[in-house]
Amino acid sequence: MTYLNDKPSNSGNQMIAITREPSRSLGNCELTHLDRKTIDVELAALQHLRYEQYLEQFGCSVVRLPAEHDLPDAVFVEDAAVVFSEAAVITRPGAESRRAETISVAEELKKWRPLLFIEAPGTLDGGDVLTLGKNVYVGISGRSDENGIEQFRRHLKPFGYTVTGVPVKGCLHLKTALAPVFDDLMLINKQWVDPGVFEGVTCVPVHNSEPYGANLLRFGNAALCSQNFPRTIDWLTGHGLDVYTIDYSEMAKAEAGLTCCSVIFGV
Repeated sequence: MTYLNDKPSNSGNQMIAITREPSRSLGNCELTHLDRKTIDVELAALQHLRYEQYLEQFGCSVVRLPAEHDLPDAVFVEDAAVVFSEAAVITRPGAESRRAETISVAEELKKWRPLLFIEAPGTLDGGDVLTLGKNVYVGISGRSDENGIEQFRRHLKPFGYTVTGVPVKGCLHLKTALAPVFDDLMLINKQWVDPGVFEGVTCVPVHNSEPYGANLLRFGNAALCSQNFPRTIDWLTGHGLDVYTIDYSEMAKAEAGLTCCSVIFGV
């Protein structure tokens, strides 16, 4: 989930959303927890276009990077960078096949922020990073390791952020498992992440039938959620949010959620 407080912005009101056109080779994506299924790349592109249209509807100016057809996972731009008001941290993805994805994302972000870099041997995926004010939580997962997290901590310390490593099991990234719905309320899969890490936050479990339901996008009082999670949609609606639904089924076959496909920040 991307919450407007998730990645602190400058004082301006404009929101930028960096996205990327899906690759023709999307079907060759990295998979860790899902069995490989045939991906309809044309349908995936149409679903991704609808996703971008929603971002525009929610007030973002979409900057669409061209497809990297030799990089199947490049559409998942969130993993390439984490943007704060003070700087952008360019990651070093845990999957070696994905490391070249960061080059074009860094080229775009240097227009907006000073750049900091995670360097070898550390690894860190942006999908493992959750920012709540000055508290930053990073998933210790198959893609982000202790070395990468320590580098991340050193980068952010001068700006007053605290960085806490959070063990993740059973899913790809930290933000696969949770979403802050309000400042003190989080939707979470307790099988994948220990809710006790998040002091002062009430953690509500996702429905057992919707283990991936917590990965969603929120902008103010609006939330974008996969149409495949009706119980999550009902819960969000019951908490006063205006819920918009999207078919993201082809991207889901690539182990993606709604946060994966954009880097959102304020300018």
